[in-house]
Amino acid sequence: MIELTGSSLSLAQMNDILYKEIGVSLNEEAVERVNKSRAAVEKIVREDRTVYGINTGFGKFSDVKIDEKDTKALQLHLIRSHSCGVGEAFPETVSRAMVVLRLNALLKGFSGIRAEVLERFAYMVNNRIHPVIPQQGSLGASGDLAPLSHLALVLLGEGFVWQDGLHVPAATIWKEHGMSPIVLEAKEGLALINGTQAMTAQGVVNYLEAESLAYASEWIAAMTMEALYGITDAFHPAIHEARGYPEQMDVAARMLDWLEGSQLTTVQGEKRVQDAYSIRCIPQVHGASWQVLGYVKEKLEIEMNAATDNPLIFDDGDTVVSGGNFHGQPIAFAMDFLKLGVAELASISERRIERLVNPHLNEGLPPFLSPEPGLQSGAMILQYSAASLVSENKTLAHPASVDSIPSSGNQEDHVSMGTIGARHAHAIIKNARNVLGIEALCAMTGCSIREVEKMAPKTREKFEQLSAIVSPIDEDRIFTPDIEKIAQFLVG
Repeated sequence: MIELTGSSLSLAQMNDILYKEIGVSLNEEAVERVNKSRAAVEKIVREDRTVYGINTGFGKFSDVKIDEKDTKALQLHLIRSHSCGVGEAFPETVSRAMVVLRLNALLKGFSGIRAEVLERFAYMVNNRIHPVIPQQGSLGASGDLAPLSHLALVLLGEGFVWQDGLHVPAATIWKEHGMSPIVLEAKEGLALINGTQAMTAQGVVNYLEAESLAYASEWIAAMTMEALYGITDAFHPAIHEARGYPEQMDVAARMLDWLEGSQLTTVQGEKRVQDAYSIRCIPQVHGASWQVLGYVKEKLEIEMNAATDNPLIFDDGDTVVSGGNFHGQPIAFAMDFLKLGVAELASISERRIERLVNPHLNEGLPPFLSPEPGLQSGAMILQYSAASLVSENKTLAHPASVDSIPSSGNQEDHVSMGTIGARHAHAIIKNARNVLGIEALCAMTGCSIREVEKMAPKTREKFEQLSAIVSPIDEDRIFTPDIEKIAQFLVG
């Protein structure tokens, strides 16, 4: 079990929760804070103080006072009316992340929600009750209102839940578990949907996948170097220390580690003086992508433990302040930055693919790695596919965060579009994984044409792992299944 406190959740813990099915528990001190915050809300209702979201309308309706008898209905109408997401549902892993992150944020004790609602969230995580949440419809400010409303619907016994890949009515699930739906009290609906958990949940999944892919890109590039008799002098520590970027130095060190003991790599002057940039500049380019990942990790781990509700309740209810912590600009920028870092891993990979297949550049390998040049096309169109994916990534990499469309009668007149950025980042990661999968197939084919026995021990181990799922190109075949198998291998 991972104990949630509202302030200590890490990406490593999220990885365990999402991919190792570790459960969660609620920190006792955090629950005490939640109870105090809830008591403050109930006091505000009793005293009939006018406080946004507790006894007022929402957005442009914030000046409309709501009678005490209607506060429950206000929350129900809020969730139903805001549940207008469209498009395909987020993957179940992202839905799970969203529940965990919303729970963790509410545990900070600034939102006025009841502990029993949070206990139900924990039950959902521990019993894999994951809401079906449409991907499209969030502006990324005022919270991820539409996605989080679909999450909240499940608590109410409405909406749908994932079960064996199908969408099952939430009411059916609660009946199966012998539980009743939650009836929301004052402010609880707003507390559930004001936040950045949709973009942050997708961002968490993005980061974990991108980090894994960035590591994989290095051993794939190392195999390519062996297929092309690459020059290892470019990874000499002194070069990278002279520039000073830690990430660049780390990539160079890992490349030398992957290639240690190889009899296929060369030194400068042995076959040629220096390699092309896509080989020689692996530490500089991949290292820069690692800098991006470092930035993204920092922002995500802050946001994962942030209070993003509005209004926030302090001093046992004496101070209730409306602000804008729901604005997704920090994560919007982080996701747009992530798009650039991952897109470049694919871009430089495609250039290495070109060197592997181009008879003018591939150091004597068969043209297009064809077993019978002319009669068989070999990897010719694999490079086309990689080039297409790289080009598509250039379109997806356009920053979502530079856009804004006013909403709610111009009350909410600047928004982040962070959820769009997060979704596009995931599309880029998937494309990049396929490009690197193509490079891996071409590199292993090149190494098989050389002498596999001369590969470095560590790259040869990867060669053997790949060979267990796909074979090097020894005749023309349908390559789509190969790309899919390698991409799945790279997911881990």
